[in-house]
Amino acid sequence: MRKKNAKHQLVYVMIGLCFLMGLLSANAQNNFTVSGTLRDQINGETLFGASIYLKGTTIGAVTNEYGFYSISAPAGNYTLVFSYMGYKENSMEINLNSDQKIDMELEEFSTQLEEVEVVAEEPERAILRKPEMSISKLNIKTVKQMPVVLGEVDIIKSLQVLPGVNKNGEGSSGFHVRGGAVDQNLVLLDEAIIYNTSHLLGFFSVFNADAVKDLKLYKGGIPAKFGGRVSSVLDVRQKDGNSKDFALTGGIGIISSRLAAEGPMFSDKGSFLVAGRGSYAHLLLKMAGEDNLASFYDLNLKTNYSLNKNNRLFLSGYFGRDIFDIGGSFSSSYGNASGNLRWNHIFNDRLFSNLSLIYSNYDYELGIEDFEFDWISSIQNYHAKYDLKYYFNDAFKLDFGVSTIKYVFDPGQIKPTGPNSAINELQLDKKRALESALYVSAEHKLTDRLSMQYGLRFSHFNRMGGQPLSEYLDDRPLVYNESLRLYERTDPIGETDFKKSESIETFSNFEPRLSLAYQLNDDSSVKMGYTRAAQYIHLLSNTSSVTPIDVWTPSGKYIKPQLSDQYALGYFRNFRDKVFSMEVEAFYKTVDNRIDYIDGSDLIGNNTIEREILNGESRAYGVELLLRKNEGALTGWVAYTLSKAEQRTFGGNAGGPGINNGNWYRTPFDRTHDVSITGAYRLNDKWSFGANAIFQTGRPVTYPNGQYQYEGISVASYSDRNADRLPTYHRLDVSATYRPNKRPDKKWKGEWVFGIYNVYNRKNAASISFGQNFETGANEATRTAIFGMVPSVTYNFKF
Repeated sequence: MRKKNAKHQLVYVMIGLCFLMGLLSANAQNNFTVSGTLRDQINGETLFGASIYLKGTTIGAVTNEYGFYSISAPAGNYTLVFSYMGYKENSMEINLNSDQKIDMELEEFSTQLEEVEVVAEEPERAILRKPEMSISKLNIKTVKQMPVVLGEVDIIKSLQVLPGVNKNGEGSSGFHVRGGAVDQNLVLLDEAIIYNTSHLLGFFSVFNADAVKDLKLYKGGIPAKFGGRVSSVLDVRQKDGNSKDFALTGGIGIISSRLAAEGPMFSDKGSFLVAGRGSYAHLLLKMAGEDNLASFYDLNLKTNYSLNKNNRLFLSGYFGRDIFDIGGSFSSSYGNASGNLRWNHIFNDRLFSNLSLIYSNYDYELGIEDFEFDWISSIQNYHAKYDLKYYFNDAFKLDFGVSTIKYVFDPGQIKPTGPNSAINELQLDKKRALESALYVSAEHKLTDRLSMQYGLRFSHFNRMGGQPLSEYLDDRPLVYNESLRLYERTDPIGETDFKKSESIETFSNFEPRLSLAYQLNDDSSVKMGYTRAAQYIHLLSNTSSVTPIDVWTPSGKYIKPQLSDQYALGYFRNFRDKVFSMEVEAFYKTVDNRIDYIDGSDLIGNNTIEREILNGESRAYGVELLLRKNEGALTGWVAYTLSKAEQRTFGGNAGGPGINNGNWYRTPFDRTHDVSITGAYRLNDKWSFGANAIFQTGRPVTYPNGQYQYEGISVASYSDRNADRLPTYHRLDVSATYRPNKRPDKKWKGEWVFGIYNVYNRKNAASISFGQNFETGANEATRTAIFGMVPSVTYNFKF
């Protein structure tokens, strides 16, 4: 621990020195400022991540999430250039002899529906210079061109073909980043936390592509304004709504359809967006004679209103639900709900602020008719945050802010539903917590070639009272039985009842962030970064993917916060006048206090979860390669990841050898090799094609390695935890898009998308179960596969 503290102190000193240098340089010269907002010419949407720069200089800026930019430079005559992917570059001559406000609109290269070029979000020279690494950006048009299962555009699955990101299994919408677990990803939709990203148990994600403007995945180099997770941040932003004309967008697919409406309102001072999806899989099941029900729906809402040129209000929401019924004997329902009220305020041409009040809720219900009971559980949070950005000058920009989140965890309430129910009503203990943070972060250009992004986040977590807490002899909820060679749960010896005004446990952590970029020449650069992050809430699940009945729990007396340290080094290069680009990154990540579960753990309806877990540590390391072809009729990329993810869990206070005798073992998210090839080919104005080819090392599992007889009963023995693997995963997907409409001036634009998921019908194993053949008595293994070949057809339209 002393070595780690010494390293952290060194990082704090470096950040402090750089911050002081930045403040000194910011006041070193008298500059003038040009600022404004960048928008789409057709629909008025603000453009996030666009580049604005002064031609012939290294002075420039990138628009923030709300399209705002600010550039400071010495007095003089300049050419101001506006550039954004998929849009025509625009420029204008300016005489910078005073502070100026210049708003600009950019025109798309083409208004054809879903016409795509897979290129970077910013000009390549800006990417090389920017001190950002371990960040993946996808334009929503690129996402819509990828072939996916059942023809439904899926943001989560599009991320799974990027280096360092892999999937839980066939048909799953969860994702793992650099060996991390699902709960280690912070998923945000318009700043609201989404706790379960799946519809239909993973066949679809909760994100409606027609309502999404852009997305950004931080695999490392996470800015200081984000916190609460140790693996990644997925920041998804909804469209603001067309502020110039009314528009309809939608699609009709095999098992679901969608429709989005947007347009101006408030006398052109604002706009709105309403987007919905619904499935009709249950109708197909009934037509097939099945007495089952499986369906989902979701609704995206957003509106904004301009009070004046310096103040704008945004109100957005998401509501989604999944409903299942298996023959009337088993039912389940789960969903997310969120809302966010935001106030954008521009103090002056250099200071921008955003105040957000956010609500998030995830709940699920489970009903079993045979036993006549319902089980209801939820997690909800109330979040307030205030973020500010100050543009000192071209060399120094400062982000700072505060946030606080109040959590309410309801692990479960069991209710009898009939007079013959043998189940007694039970309310598991509700848990409450308060997570607060403040941060400061700077983007600092030290020289024309060297740039830094550094910051410090301070987080504080208060596990609040309002519940009883079980007490155990010597604080040992688990003990190791030497004779039986297994962990046993101990019985509580009493309990302490904490009032709501009391604190059960508190934690505080400093989380430094540091990234550096050095441009070797016009076409290459090297980058390095360090990120420390703390995670105070945990997903209790002994499966490898998200399920509706997973339970979240806060840190406390027996569950400590997860603390991660990640180091990354990368090389970035452009080839052949930026037609091709390459990114290579190596990373090493450690996580302290990563929990794992004893053999035979029981997590469902458990009021003393501390008797099922042990605390350990994990590590992941590897190399990622991304080769892109950015221009031309054929575009796409090749992504390859070589990595290893391991965990080690000791017995700790419970004694004993821990899990796997205290040795390192593979996590369920370990994939040695992960290769994805994604391509898009535009044949002509009517036809375009897409393809994905995926190859992955099989998921780690634990197989039986023998059996013995005990009192006439055959008992299986098992290998070390996760010592085996499922068979290698691979598949090929293809799609073809036909656009019959040749007239660009016609308001109604439609297209047909034909797809085949898993072209060669590979039966990839979701699991392998072991049993005995009743006829022969021989042991046998049975492979379970979710998908074979799945054809699809979808009609998309835009009006």
